Amino acid sequence: MKITSVNVRKIDKENSRMKGIASVLIDDSFAVHDIRIIEGDNGLFIAMPSRKTATGGYRDIAHPINPEVRTMFEEAIFEAYNNADEPTAEEE
Repeated sequence: MKITSVNVRKIDKENSRMKGIASVLIDDSFAVHDIRIIEGDNGLFIAMPSRKTATGGYRDIAHPINPEVRTMFEEAIFEAYNNADEPTAEEE
């Protein structure tokens, strides 16, 4: 499996820990959209697309199965984030 494309849109929203949204294309065949880039207490991390459950929690819609694949996603997304244009104000 190879990540063949990453698109990142930086977000500049006051008082928000969310710093951007990423879309990843895998093997030029499968896309994962709405991966959130979040500023945590220990730096940036990614949050995979999720949906609210009936009990009020959240469940990932798509996610890496093992730590190696998660690291591959993180490295590709953070590289694209660092090279992305300046953030734009997010409309509420």
